[in-house]
Amino acid sequence: MAKQIEIIKPSNLFNEDGTLVQQGWARKPILNYNKENIGKGWSRIKEWDHYSILNKEFGFQLTIGDIGYLTQMSYVWLDFKKKERFGRSIMKFFTKSKILPLSSTEDSIIEFPTEKFSSIMEKRGNKRILTIKDDTFLEKGIDGTITLTDNPDWDNTVVVTGYKEDPKRFYYNHKINMMPAEGEISLGDKSYSFQPDTSFGLMDWGRGIWPYKTHWLWGSACGMVDGVPVAFNIGYGFGDLSNHTENIIFYNGKAHKIDEVTFHHENRDPTKPWEFTSNDNRFTMTLDPLIPHTEKINFGLIYLNSSLMHGLYSGKLVLDNGEKLEIKNMLGHAEDIYWRW
Repeated sequence: MAKQIEIIKPSNLFNEDGTLVQQGWARKPILNYNKENIGKGWSRIKEWDHYSILNKEFGFQLTIGDIGYLTQMSYVWLDFKKKERFGRSIMKFFTKSKILPLSSTEDSIIEFPTEKFSSIMEKRGNKRILTIKDDTFLEKGIDGTITLTDNPDWDNTVVVTGYKEDPKRFYYNHKINMMPAEGEISLGDKSYSFQPDTSFGLMDWGRGIWPYKTHWLWGSACGMVDGVPVAFNIGYGFGDLSNHTENIIFYNGKAHKIDEVTFHHENRDPTKPWEFTSNDNRFTMTLDPLIPHTEKINFGLIYLNSSLMHGLYSGKLVLDNGEKLEIKNMLGHAEDIYWRW
């Protein structure tokens, strides 16, 4: 079992030589991303902001990822009734790790206007506001704004992970796994309304320097269980996990830390159910697919092999006090991704 070291003291992320000051997990992003002391040049820095807003009928995702020598902005529309997924992306080259903000908690505006579409990510107080406009999407256009509300009293998923083979490699990640969402997205003349009692947003804010070849697994879900907000985050693959994992159950905003979770799937096939178990017997779950998605990209220098599933989780969660929660058809996702970048 991992040590599960909890970071409770604020500090800089890096020492002056680019090594990590602290490693472990935290309930809030209390470390300062002092990028002026980062241990590698811009061509090795990976940074992203990702948002996913789902309800049982439809969903919207907006992502910007900067890997130094290029930045990609992309968005995805999900229709769970029709089991369809549509997306679009655009790239800008040699952005040199200068686009994304240094903090996930301070107010900021990320704009990415292109000739194809316009998208904005704004952090304003405890609100996160996402805007999309693309007049040619699916030949009828997409237009809308969604506002996510972040409860400042709730715990989050935060990890600071190092690498034994190179002390200047790291992974600093902040996830907010459940935010009520409100807004409207129009596709042509049809409008889709996101209501805060049934629509919830996820934020994944990541900064890191990793090996050229990387493999990770991640899953998340949220919803109401007997009138109480419940969410979870599971995953592994990045760096040295001997002193923490990112596996957390959230019950009414409070984090219940669990140890190691293993993904069980047949050849990474997202068209078949995936199973999940934990070594402490506190997480036993099955994810049944609604929208499976695979993607392969091979540009030589950049390679992607992605297996992703949006679906419904069912199973058992055990809280810190031993209380058992039965989960039935909770909407979420899981992914198994290989990158060379």
